[in-house]
Amino acid sequence: MSISMSNRPGHRDRKKAETRQAISNIATRLFVERGFENVSVDEIAREADVARKTVFNYFPRKEDLVFDREEEVRALVREALADRGKQSPVDAFQMLMRTLVKKRHPLFRMTARPVRFWRTVAESPALTTRARELQVTLSDDLAEMLSDAAGRSHADPVARLAATMLMGTLVVAYGEALRAFREKRKSEAAFVRVMERGFAGVNTALAGTPYV
Repeated sequence: MSISMSNRPGHRDRKKAETRQAISNIATRLFVERGFENVSVDEIAREADVARKTVFNYFPRKEDLVFDREEEVRALVREALADRGKQSPVDAFQMLMRTLVKKRHPLFRMTARPVRFWRTVAESPALTTRARELQVTLSDDLAEMLSDAAGRSHADPVARLAATMLMGTLVVAYGEALRAFREKRKSEAAFVRVMERGFAGVNTALAGTPYV
């Protein structure tokens, strides 16, 4: 299917996206090399050859320079739920995660780089706190998307339960994959093993609901 001209990002949007990514890449490299607390926004701006104000135009908080892909996650989930056809919302979410792992999407790709990245996060109280905040925020957002897909209220406790269990599964699976990589075991297999066990638990817990 052809893409209409109106749906294609314009030159200005592409440039903004490239600038944002370049700033994030530079910031992450500096944080990994020297530690989050030891790098200032002014240094990042100089390295990226932009004004300090430009950095904050793209990233309201210094921590956001590190965690810059949460909107990409939301967009992927929204698209999967919107295009799920006759699949249940939870089935569509689980299928999306399996596909991302199989295609070795950057969100789930296990290399030395994410190991260094998460070591940097673990060594920074500010980044550790922000990571936990984002996990809660993403879980809340997922609950709303699931309830919308099932035609339920955002207050539906089953949607919140589903989202919490699904997010928890991915967090534990990712941690196990990182550990497997450090121990020179097959990280993808470790991820999938934990993920599928968690998904099975979700499906059992939500049996008889419109979510599965």
